[in-house]
Amino acid sequence: MGIDKSAAFACYPRMEWLGIPFDWRTLATFAVLGLHYALVIAVIFRVLVRDQMEPVVRLSWVMLIALIPVLGVIVYLLFGEIRLNRAKGRKMQNVRNQLTALWEANNISHGSAHEAATSFAMGTATSDFVPVTDNRLTMLPQGDAMMDDMIAAIDGATDTVHILFYIWLPDTIGTRMVQAVSNAARRGVTCRVLVDALGSRLLIGSKHWKAMRAAGVRLHRAFPFRNPLVEVLFQRVDLRNHRKVVVVDNHISWIGSRNCADEAFAIKRRYAPWIDILMRVEGPLVRQMQAVFIADWMLYDDDAPVDLLVAPQPHFPPEDDGPVVATGTTGQVIASGPSQSQIGIADTLIAMCYAARRRLTATTPYYLPDPALHQALLAAARRGVDVTLVLPKRNDSWIIAAASRSLYPTLLAAGVKILEYEGGLLHAKIMTVDGMLSIVGSANLDRRSFDLNYECNILMDSPEVADMLDERQAIYLQNCKPVTLADVARWPTWRKVYHNLVALAGPLL
Repeated sequence: MGIDKSAAFACYPRMEWLGIPFDWRTLATFAVLGLHYALVIAVIFRVLVRDQMEPVVRLSWVMLIALIPVLGVIVYLLFGEIRLNRAKGRKMQNVRNQLTALWEANNISHGSAHEAATSFAMGTATSDFVPVTDNRLTMLPQGDAMMDDMIAAIDGATDTVHILFYIWLPDTIGTRMVQAVSNAARRGVTCRVLVDALGSRLLIGSKHWKAMRAAGVRLHRAFPFRNPLVEVLFQRVDLRNHRKVVVVDNHISWIGSRNCADEAFAIKRRYAPWIDILMRVEGPLVRQMQAVFIADWMLYDDDAPVDLLVAPQPHFPPEDDGPVVATGTTGQVIASGPSQSQIGIADTLIAMCYAARRRLTATTPYYLPDPALHQALLAAARRGVDVTLVLPKRNDSWIIAAASRSLYPTLLAAGVKILEYEGGLLHAKIMTVDGMLSIVGSANLDRRSFDLNYECNILMDSPEVADMLDERQAIYLQNCKPVTLADVARWPTWRKVYHNLVALAGPLL
């Protein structure tokens, strides 16, 4: 039997205040509105009392929450704070404490310039690694051939194979890697594979993932989606492990931007080819790469070979044909992430910008830095440094592309040369300074890499390495078209408005 609400509330007298009739419906409406605005005020208050938030970011969140209350509150609760599951955060810290005592403790031994030492100090503050000497790096060829070196090393592995990729696709390169790792596991090599749950979801859902497990490969997913509706209450759901780390037999590793996928990149084929860079690393830096992998692995599995961090480094094998850097290179692994330090990879890049005296070249697919790095690049150009920024003309992220172009007028006015690559999606991440300092790895020049992603780069103080990277960037420039102030001035008004409107969300991206 239904209940007549009007009859049920008939016993309550109707009230009036300022001529507005009050009944139960009106009271309920005011109660809901009161709770709504109380929540909005509470969230805005939370934004205002948070520590270590840039004023421009704070203002952006306050405006979003105030102007679009319901959506703004939901977006802030989902993405406004870098929250980690407390248990996971404690485990991360415990792992770091265990490994810190085992990491390299060598100092720079060849008397680096003050500028290099400052950049290295920022790197040490980020991930506790110190610069180490006696490293050798080899520039690998462009295209899919660069992955042959990695697969050949896994085919010859005798002890351990450790692999961490953000994206591992079940395409030609991906399946070749699956086969190599599976074969290594079958012949008794200890193989550990960690992939990002989002970036490598196609591999995880394929038969190849099961095939590796059946072969004896130990597998884990970074930041898996078990129950997003529950997990969102305890941590951000968009944290990603963006690193690319492969270590074979504790004596060879690789650094660069290349994921385990074909250059054709099937999931975003319209932007292909994806132009990446990859360098082989040998020497004490391999131990630091090993430490990065082990720290990430121990978050999901206590079975960690920490003894590899103190094992003696084997001698270099004979030099291969190609542009091999002589032994003696000083370098430092910089592993950054939201749970690791208040100092990040951006601080090292800023130090490099202020160290520049003659020339600075940066290649990145995504340019949306924090204000400090953007101002550092502008300051370098204004004091006479030849600053070149190389970006892709067609970008797979329309948001980043538009927000980046909103910064073009300021960059060009300061004297920064902007060149857009037209031969595909330029995905390499490189910065070189004065033919001496250089950095290469997985981090883009954007806020996501600086604040939300787990990244891995190597900073080097070596004219040979800087020359190799500059030569590779010179190849990119052959397929670039410069952007000038005159070009920007010819942009239609609607395009400028579009770029600047998207850029308003820049601090939140």
